[in-house]
Amino acid sequence: MALSEHEQRLLDQLEQQLHAEDPKFANSMASSGGRGMSTRRIVLGALMAVAGIAVLILGISLESPFNIIVGILGFMIMGAGMYYATTKGKPSQERVPAGKKEREATPRGFMSNLESKWDERKRDQP
Repeated sequence: MALSEHEQRLLDQLEQQLHAEDPKFANSMASSGGRGMSTRRIVLGALMAVAGIAVLILGISLESPFNIIVGILGFMIMGAGMYYATTKGKPSQERVPAGKKEREATPRGFMSNLESKWDERKRDQP
């Protein structure tokens, strides 16, 4: 069910007001595709964790005064790998071409998300 022009204008005004009053909240509510879990981050983090386990085992097997230091270093590498794999990272900043307005160049995340949820709800009703 499409919105009328008047309703669309009101929603646009509400969106602009939300961005003006609380931009941090508005940005957190905006949906963008680049904020999900990255397969690349998971794989690199898992490889770092495996390397950390290998260094940890090496530290345990050494019979030298440095075995504790090597073991702690391996544990830190393993922890850093797990942290890297489970965090989302920073969203990429897309450049807006000089000739286009910001609204035309960026997706209408917050409003399009609300519209799609509205449409799904209406479709599911008998």
